[in-house]
Amino acid sequence: MTTHNDLHAEPGALAGEHPGRAANPVIKVTDLAWLEFTKPDLRRAQVFAHAFGFSTVSRTETELVLRGTDPGTPAVIVRKGSRSRFLGAAFKAADPADLLRLAEATGAGVRPLPDHLGGMTTDLVDPSGVRVRVVSGTHPLPASQPQVPLTVNAGSATPRTNEAQRPLREPARVQRLGHVVLQTTRYRETLDWYLEHLGMIVSDFKFYAGQRERGPVMSFVRCDLGPLPADHHTLAMTLGPRNRYVHSAYQVSDLDALAAGGEYLLDRGYDRSWGIGRHVEGSQIFDYWRDPDGFLVEHFTDGDQFDATLETGWSEMTASGLAQWGPPASLDFLGVSPRRLDSLHELTSVGVALGRRNDFDLHRLRGLLAVART
Repeated sequence: MTTHNDLHAEPGALAGEHPGRAANPVIKVTDLAWLEFTKPDLRRAQVFAHAFGFSTVSRTETELVLRGTDPGTPAVIVRKGSRSRFLGAAFKAADPADLLRLAEATGAGVRPLPDHLGGMTTDLVDPSGVRVRVVSGTHPLPASQPQVPLTVNAGSATPRTNEAQRPLREPARVQRLGHVVLQTTRYRETLDWYLEHLGMIVSDFKFYAGQRERGPVMSFVRCDLGPLPADHHTLAMTLGPRNRYVHSAYQVSDLDALAAGGEYLLDRGYDRSWGIGRHVEGSQIFDYWRDPDGFLVEHFTDGDQFDATLETGWSEMTASGLAQWGPPASLDFLGVSPRRLDSLHELTSVGVALGRRNDFDLHRLRGLLAVART
C-alpha cells in the first residue's frame, strides 16, 4: 500500500492499532445514494433547498425529493413530520445480489422501494440506532443543466483572453451528495459495523492529544472501489456525548460558484456557520450553512480522491487543524454556540453519557475539552 504519512505529523498505524478496514466485509457499497429527513414545513424546506442549489424532483403534501445536476439518484428526501429529524442514509450496492447477501448475513429482508424511486432496498440499523438503507435498481435521473466552472488564468497559464470574470450571484448549483457526518456514543462498535457490513475503509483517523493509546475518536471513511478513485470520505464518524446528525456536504463546480452562492444565501437572510476555508482531511474548499430548522449543510469543491491502495492516516484532533486556511472554526460549527438550543442539548447530554456504559467517558470528555481550547 502507498501511504500519506507526509500529510500528517504522526506516523501511520502502529502495531496493534485499528487497521482501518475489515478483512472480509459482507459487501462493498459504491457511494451514498441519498439522505432522508423529516421536517414540519416542506414549503420552507424547499425554499431554502432552492437557494442552497438543489432542484426539485417531486413534491407532494407529504414528501419533497431533491436532486443535484449529476445523473443517478436523488440527493435528499424530506418527509413531512412533527419535527426536524435525520432519519438515515441510503447507500448504493454494487450489484442487486449484494442486497440478498446483506440480508442473509443480517437476517434483514429485501423489499421494494416506493414506485417513484424504483428498485429494492435492504434496511438495517447501525449500533447507534441510525437506519441504513442499501439500495439497487432505482430509477435513474438524467443529468440536468450543470453550472460550468469558470475559465481561470492561473500564473503564466492564461487561457482567458479579452474576457472579464463576472460570476453571477446565484445559487451554487449542487452537483451531488458528497458525504454525511454522524456523532455516536458507541464509536468503535459503530465504525466497525460500517467497515464489516458495507466494506468501507478509513482514510484518516483522529485521536485526542495524549490519548492515542486509547484509540481514535474520529474517522473519515471512504468507499472501497479498488483501483478506482473515491471521495476521501463518504461517511465521517466522531465520538460524542449523544447520537446525532452533524452535517452533510454537497459538491458544487468551483470556488466562484461556492462563494457567489454564499452571497446569494446571505442576501436572503440565511446563517453562515463557518467558511470559506480549505479543510485538511479531504482538502475540500468548504462553506457551512444552517437551514431554517438548524441543520448544518456544506457546499464543497476540489476534494481529494483516494483509491484502495492508500493506507489510513493518523493525526491528533485539534480545532485549529480543521482547516488549512480560512477563519477559525466557529462556536456554531463546533456545536457550542450559546445562541443555539442544540448546543444546550449537547451540554446536558454529557452528564447522561457519563452515567452510561459507552465510549464517552471522563478521559474522552477531557480530550474533547482540550480540542475546544485549540
